Amino acid sequence: MAEKTEVFSGGKDRYGSEFDPPKKPKRNKYALACAFLASMTSILLGYDIGVMSGAIIYIRRDIRMTDVQQEVIMGILNLYSLIGSALAGRTSDWLGRRYTIILAGAIFFFGALLMGFATNYAFLMVGRFVAGIGVGYALMIAPVYTAEVAPASSRGFLTSFPEVFINFGILLGYVSNYGFSKIPQHLGWRFMLGIGAVPSILIAVGVLAMPESPRWLVMQGRLGDARRVLDKTSDSIEESKLRLADIKEAAGIPDHCNDDIVVVSRQHHGEGVWRDLFLRPTPAVRHILMCAAGIHFFQQASGIDSVVLYSPDIFGKAGITNNSSKLIVTMAVGFTKTVFILVATFFLDKIGRRPLLLSSVAGMILSLMGLGLGLTVIARSDHKLVWAVALCITSVLSYVAFFSIGMGPITWVYSSEIFPLQLRAQGCSVGVAVNRVTSGVISMTFLSLYKAISIGGTFFLYGGVAMVAWVFFYSLLPETQGRTLEEMESLFGTFFKWRSTRRALEENKKFGGKHVQMEGSNVISTDLPS
Repeated sequence: MAEKTEVFSGGKDRYGSEFDPPKKPKRNKYALACAFLASMTSILLGYDIGVMSGAIIYIRRDIRMTDVQQEVIMGILNLYSLIGSALAGRTSDWLGRRYTIILAGAIFFFGALLMGFATNYAFLMVGRFVAGIGVGYALMIAPVYTAEVAPASSRGFLTSFPEVFINFGILLGYVSNYGFSKIPQHLGWRFMLGIGAVPSILIAVGVLAMPESPRWLVMQGRLGDARRVLDKTSDSIEESKLRLADIKEAAGIPDHCNDDIVVVSRQHHGEGVWRDLFLRPTPAVRHILMCAAGIHFFQQASGIDSVVLYSPDIFGKAGITNNSSKLIVTMAVGFTKTVFILVATFFLDKIGRRPLLLSSVAGMILSLMGLGLGLTVIARSDHKLVWAVALCITSVLSYVAFFSIGMGPITWVYSSEIFPLQLRAQGCSVGVAVNRVTSGVISMTFLSLYKAISIGGTFFLYGGVAMVAWVFFYSLLPETQGRTLEEMESLFGTFFKWRSTRRALEENKKFGGKHVQMEGSNVISTDLPS
């Protein structure tokens, strides 16, 4: 009897295990480490944004400058970064993603030192120029590398890391402002700016431990190296093989070529990319480019850099006059941004891009309207209104919270995952260029704009832009959650009719089909049962 019981027990265990639901794959720690190291370059931009908001209080006292000069020094780094982002696409296709990240850190290192030793306005501008090129490189390459390393199951989580580190850098900048504000004025702002050289050294050293992007390795014909990286960064060996097959197909390598080194007939260093992006794009590429440029434009046009860069000025208009109090409240802004971006990273792959993005923009609209109302009431009142001051502080904090939970990270996640392999580096650099130009225009016109239409009116204007953004996102951006990078192009090309494309793809996959063909704006599903 005992023997029968033992056999029955063993059978139960065996059959029970067979009927257990499949376990969700654990988060790949190797891919996590790679994304973490690559995304650290984004600290450079965040630190510069955060530190300049407080340092400018002391710079304009030590180096006399007009309001226009202040606007220029605050926003010009965004325009200078265009040079870096324009060069980064070609550089990363030539040198590889990893060495491009090291180059970004090295350039910013010299820029930070120049700013720290600046003795006049012109010297400071030279430092901003060099640092801006480094920022442009970092902004383009970090999300591209992370998207190419990450498995589809956690790509949203990992690709949101650059925005996490931008926010962490902003917080570090705010803390640096408060800490160095206690030393003599002529030294304080120099330490605030110059200390930014330290993280760039740490980043360059850390990146040496990273592997090269598997997609770049395949484009160079190094299939053996790419296979080893994919084995480490995929959730399973089967997924690794599927990812390699998809990348080989996208790179034009026949499926039967499995040697460690192969000759790539269409070896790609950026040739013809600009033609395929702008002169002769397919409908899918045109739709992708529109979405990437649009999401980057609206991220900045809705006023985030005005709020972050000019937080002390905004709180001053709200009735907080003491410099230390301004910096403390500004630190609360940085803390709020950092906390909510961390929350967002855990929802990107669970909820999806679209729900988070649309909810985020809706919250931003309400916050901007509340801030505009509070500042308008304060400006027209002849005595201090505590409720209006509280409304302004609450609105600023809620605005950065809503931005960080959706618009902030999703912009970088979405634009880095939708371009086809051959167009990805330069396509992302176009998105970064739009982002930096818009940011530069917004940050370099804030003081002049609020003097022309009032500070409350300025935030009402940003709220109106956010409303247009919500309509654009709702109408044109497909959901990309759970799709491999090689599947992305099939989602695009029908513009406002993308929902019908998605339904056709789902039906196609359900019935075991392999692809969906596009003819103009119409969807033609193939391999479906007749």
